[in-house]
Order: sequence, then C-alpha cells, then structure tokens
Amino acid sequence: MLKLVGTVKSIAVTASRRRTAAASFSTSLLFDETQIRFKEGLQQFVQEKIAPHADKIDKMDSFPEDVNLWKAMGDFDLHGLTAPGMQSGQRFDRSNVKLLKCSFKLTFTAEYGGLDVGYLYHCMAMEEISRGSASVGLSYGVHSNVCLNQLVRHGNAAQKAKYLQRLISGDHVGALSISEPNAVSDAVGIKCKADRVDGGYIINGNKMWGTNGGIADTLVVYAKTDVSAGSKGITAFIVEKGTPGFIAAQKLDKLGVRGSGTYELVFENCFVPTENILGEVGKGVYIMMSGLDLERIVFAAAPIGIMQACLDVVLPYVRQHEQFGRPIGEFQLMEGKFADMYVALQSSRSYVYSVARDCDNGNIVTKDCAGAILAAAERATQVWTKTQRNQPNIYS
Repeated sequence: MLKLVGTVKSIAVTASRRRTAAASFSTSLLFDETQIRFKEGLQQFVQEKIAPHADKIDKMDSFPEDVNLWKAMGDFDLHGLTAPGMQSGQRFDRSNVKLLKCSFKLTFTAEYGGLDVGYLYHCMAMEEISRGSASVGLSYGVHSNVCLNQLVRHGNAAQKAKYLQRLISGDHVGALSISEPNAVSDAVGIKCKADRVDGGYIINGNKMWGTNGGIADTLVVYAKTDVSAGSKGITAFIVEKGTPGFIAAQKLDKLGVRGSGTYELVFENCFVPTENILGEVGKGVYIMMSGLDLERIVFAAAPIGIMQACLDVVLPYVRQHEQFGRPIGEFQLMEGKFADMYVALQSSRSYVYSVARDCDNGNIVTKDCAGAILAAAERATQVWTKTQRNQPNIYS
C-alpha cells in the first residue's frame, strides 16, 4: 500500500536522469534530504500521470474518463498524508522517516492506510499537483484536506472505520458544503436546516459552490439544528452519495480551474441518521473554524505550484525565442522581470513551508496561515500576468 514511501529513492534517481529544461530552483534551505526525495518523486508522478491530461481537463471541464486520477493519487499514497496509518493511534516520528521508509511494512500494521506525515508533506503534494494542473490541485485539496482531514480530526472510531480507508485509497471522493446563495463569507448565516426526527435529522435547503459535490461519495455538510442559537446552532453531518433527498443540481461554469467541478447541492427532506453527526450537535462552527487555518496553509501551496508552472514555461521560451539576433532572455528588461518572478516564488514558498512546519509542531497561528495564502495568491497572480505578457502563446 505504501508505494510512495517504499520507492521514493529509486523514483528520485530516475527523475534526476530525466529532468527536462523546466525551471528547477533550490529548496535545500527548506527541506531535509528525505523531503527533497519525496518532492522529486512527486514531480515525476505528476509529470507522468497528471500533467499530460491538464489541457484536456481544462477544455472539457472534467477529469479524464480514460484514467482514474483519484485512484492513481491514492495508489501513490497522496490522499492520506495527514491521516493515521497505525493501529491504536500510534504515530511515527517524522524525524526518522529514513528508518520508516525501510521498515514500515514490517514494523507497523496499517489501520486506515494513511501516512500521517503532516502538513508540510501535504503542502508539497498540493504544490506539485497544482504545478501539473491547478484544477486537479483544487479538487485534490478539497478531497484530502477539507473533507478527509475533517473526518480524521473530528470523526469517531466508527466513522473513521467506515469512511477513511476508501477516501484514502481514492476509491471514494470527498467534498464539503458550507456556502449558500446568501451565505458565503458569512458562514454562520446559512439557512439550510436540519430538523430532529426519530433516529436522525431531516435536512432541507440549498448549497452553492460545492467543489467535487457532483462526484463525491462522502460529503461533510453544515446545517442549522437550532435556528435561535446563532453560531452554536450549526451541526456538521456526513452525507453519502445516493442518500434519498440529496441531489447535485447544476454544475457551475467557471472561468478558471474548470476541470474541478463546482455544483449546486439540493437537500429536500434528506434523512441523515444520528450516527452521521460529525462531532457534536451544535459544534459545527467549532469544527469549521478549527480546520480553517490548516485548510489555508495547505491551499496556499497551490499558488506556489502555479508560479512554478509559469516559470517552467517562460524560461525555456525566452532562451529559444530570439530578437535582434539573440535570445530575448538576455535583455536586461526581461532579466528584471524574471528576477521579480523568482523572488515572488521563492519568498512565497519559504513563508508557506515555514508556517506548515509550525503547524506540524503544534504552533498554529491564524494570522500566518491567512497571511501565507494571501501572499502566495497575490504573487501568483502577478507571476501569471508576467507570464502572459512574456509568452503570448500561453492561455491556461
């Protein structure tokens, strides 16, 4: 099961032999030797399994039908990077991954199939997947972090046993639904209601902008169980695909990250049993907000992947395209632009991974999780704009 951990060294050697002219910048100050090999293995996996489909994914607004990318990522152990893989709640020491890499299968027995290596590794995966396809990166982040990681952090033993293994393997896809037509940033203002009945709750209402909503097998859905209790009246529920009264309605057309499906979700007298309450009744806002910082830092790695992808394309282009008898990359004006792009990428990368490392050490600072995604997203927009101007044949 743990193909990635068992083969990362050989993959890294192969990747180094096959490295193309794409931009590759030093990360030796951010990562140790094992993390660098992990990242190199990810690069090869993405270039072989995801990147070849990126253009079609964007044009068709869907994942390819001829290959199961969810299962491919699951086989490469990318879904459960923050999920437990040991029995009895054991957790391996990330400082000794080398030992783990050689003896994991002999030393530990997998419980759910996760690697439990933490958020720095999760950010690495998010960066490299988004480098290959921003659409796949978005859907991957919602599945592995926003849904799966919430089940890891707040699910009870029965819920983890029922849902985690298939989500981690990629056999099932996860999603989360909070936003509504009139409740976006004001999450507490949701109108979707869950009424108590014998054995569970009946959910009624509409949700909007649900990433993966139309393809998900397992969804975390927030609804009001007490409309008079404000923020203390919201509860999180686990809703399964095919539950009577739940449908994925229209698929929304978007300008960007088009291959990542975004849906309106409709609940009409949808019965959810009591055992599918995630956490406690009335504690939905706590679950929502406690995971927000971790979601921000993982998703902050996506703009880093986009910036790296821009440089992967721009640098070879300016070395090959000539004006006035020499490559345009040799002109000082262009060199200045590349310097700005490089600094934007590397400074964002340093900020994001430093915060991710702090999160792994239990030091979760809200302003830095928010600051990291703000900085990375704004700089990615700037780098992409420069890419469009310097390489006019790039449109996605």
